[in-house]
Amino acid sequence: MGKSIQLQRALGYFHGVSFLIGSMIGAGIFVTPKGVLKYSSLNVGVTLLIWGLSALASMMAALCYAELGTTFSCSGAQYVFLKRSLGSPFAFIYTWDRQFTSSATTAARTLLLAEYMTQPFYRGCSVPELSKKCLALAILWSLGILNARSVKRVSGVQVAITGLKLAVLGLIALSGLVLLGRGRKENTARFENAFGTELPGAVQWTEAFFQGLFAYSGWGILVHMAGELRNPGVNIPRCVLTAFPIVTVIYLLVNISYLTVLTPKEIVSSAAVAVTWADRVIPAVAWVIPVGVSASIFGSLLCSLFSASRLNYAASQEGHLPLLFSMLNVHSSPAPAVVQVITLASILIIPSDLISLINYLGFTNWIQIGLMMTGLIILRYREPHLPRPYKVFLPFAFGTVAISLFLILTPMVLAPKMHYVYVFLFILGGLLLYLPFVHFKIRFAWFDKITCHLQLLMNVSPPHGTDGSKTREATSL
Repeated sequence: MGKSIQLQRALGYFHGVSFLIGSMIGAGIFVTPKGVLKYSSLNVGVTLLIWGLSALASMMAALCYAELGTTFSCSGAQYVFLKRSLGSPFAFIYTWDRQFTSSATTAARTLLLAEYMTQPFYRGCSVPELSKKCLALAILWSLGILNARSVKRVSGVQVAITGLKLAVLGLIALSGLVLLGRGRKENTARFENAFGTELPGAVQWTEAFFQGLFAYSGWGILVHMAGELRNPGVNIPRCVLTAFPIVTVIYLLVNISYLTVLTPKEIVSSAAVAVTWADRVIPAVAWVIPVGVSASIFGSLLCSLFSASRLNYAASQEGHLPLLFSMLNVHSSPAPAVVQVITLASILIIPSDLISLINYLGFTNWIQIGLMMTGLIILRYREPHLPRPYKVFLPFAFGTVAISLFLILTPMVLAPKMHYVYVFLFILGGLLLYLPFVHFKIRFAWFDKITCHLQLLMNVSPPHGTDGSKTREATSL
């Protein structure tokens, strides 16, 4: 193609913080407060405690992940690390699971964004499914084109969107503090004897914890994009330590603001907590809240597509996905990997039971995290002299394994449901593809011809002596 094509380390500390905040602050803070409160038995003290514990658990896991991204500083570092620590089958199953969980989550967020954007045109009635899905597809493919064009453009848009969503959440948080400062009984009543009501049971604690953790999800994005960060050994842990306190303080203040204005029962019964809050506090400019929700979902979607495509890029370099997904276009972007993610997400937009699919696959995230932490502990003892620019405090890894076991086993033991069995069968189903196509390396000549034609159609080529060689070197035992 006339010049060397490779992933560029074009993102610095400020961009990393923006991506991390943008990835975590999505629809969660506007959706999950009612879920946390519901499963906390409407106990205000337990609710705020859950939000704080969710932040600590997420930050602890993120700091552990930071060691993965600094030790294997290439795109898709989670996959690379898992292959080295636990072996090729686990890495493939991880990739197999992420293909569907990432795409399903992306599809759900796109539908939610489309609903918020079309709802003002259908006041007093529900949005037609066809209109919503057509807009969702248009949004999804527009974001895909942006991701395939330029990393710098993506980072620029992400910085702007992050600023907008922080401004909206800051408005909610500061308004709540002002109302509390006035000391009126109707605003402070919920915080007097906050733990005085009924306490939730073990299963309810787990469900509330899942709700809180969902609001902080997305903290692994820096590890996926480690190959495009400048000086990842320093910047990844610095970004985590900067972004998490900001997000945690904002989340706690926003929840306090909700509880200052609304009763727990009003929050649980509200279809859109932030909109209900705005109608009470700032009715003249209540339209700001839907704008903030849309910006939050848009930013998290941008991050999701970015990180998911980098995982496919890394897995393709190791032969766990078709070779086409490891090819780059002239903008140094893995365009085929981006197209694959948005194509699968587009298919998942079509069915009406998408939310059920998310419920079935959602808790696999903590199975993956538990495997990652187990691999980190194994590799720390098996290869103590492996160069590690940053080493996490090892008890954090043991603590994260304990949290993942609690979140996975508690609902399965105390409230067993069949969909847990379906999830495990789905995960193990990846082995049906691993054995013939990876372990026994079965190849078809016609598939190579299709790859060649698609390469010409998309104008992409393999990277030239960069991230790919580093990845292969890192994973060789």
